[in-house]
Amino acid sequence: MADTIYPRLIGARLRSQMSYRASFALDLATQALAQWVELVVILVLFSHVDALGGFTEEEVLLMYAFAGIAFGIADLFAGQLDNLPTYIRAGTFDVLLLRPLGTLPQIMVSDVRLRRVGRIVGALAVMVYALAHVSVTWTPAKVALTIATPLAGAVIFSAIWVVTCSVCFWIVEGREFANAFTYGSGAFTSYPVNVYSAPLRWVMAFIVPGAFVAYYPSLALLGKQDPLGLPGWVGWTSPLVAALAAGVAALVWRFAVRHYRGTGS
Repeated sequence: MADTIYPRLIGARLRSQMSYRASFALDLATQALAQWVELVVILVLFSHVDALGGFTEEEVLLMYAFAGIAFGIADLFAGQLDNLPTYIRAGTFDVLLLRPLGTLPQIMVSDVRLRRVGRIVGALAVMVYALAHVSVTWTPAKVALTIATPLAGAVIFSAIWVVTCSVCFWIVEGREFANAFTYGSGAFTSYPVNVYSAPLRWVMAFIVPGAFVAYYPSLALLGKQDPLGLPGWVGWTSPLVAALAAGVAALVWRFAVRHYRGTGS
């Protein structure tokens, strides 16, 4: 039953958004411009330096593009979890529990905002530019890596969203805590992780694990050595890391829901 209900819910949301096409087109363009505002920061930075952490401008743009596409996809499907505190505070989450459907998928399809595709398109344009200006020895495996990297990154970001937002079951106003990791990871993964301090790098790159969103796949694609000393095969493990992250997120969500007691309101 869920196999047919969820696509219908998503379809209904999308049709309602497409009914005002001029407004939708404007929102789409605004989202793309918002993505490029972050790009300006990188361009300004490279107007003062020739390399960042040993990486050229185009190589950093590639990481930025991978991270941007991944975050955009995750935001499209998992960004609705930002509303979890409202669900809990208003008692709406109790309604989700009464339905014969999973609570997490219900929230994820509750407000799919197609305009967020603008961020994905903006980052995709940067990726095309970066790939045209970096040196890559193309093989079938690297083509597959290029396609798989944003998808694996989206799963990793979504898992981060689920895990950090789950704290709201215990701290109803825990949105800012979650945002520090969700949106913070989006900014963190846009740059080479070796430019950050060791404590921040270990938390955001390996514990969270943001390094596998764009940094290590980019190293594998470019055929570069990791300045941090990890072997080259690590760059090919993002799909595995994504699967592990999704598994952890599912366990955390299940544990949080089982211990949910409501707000009493």
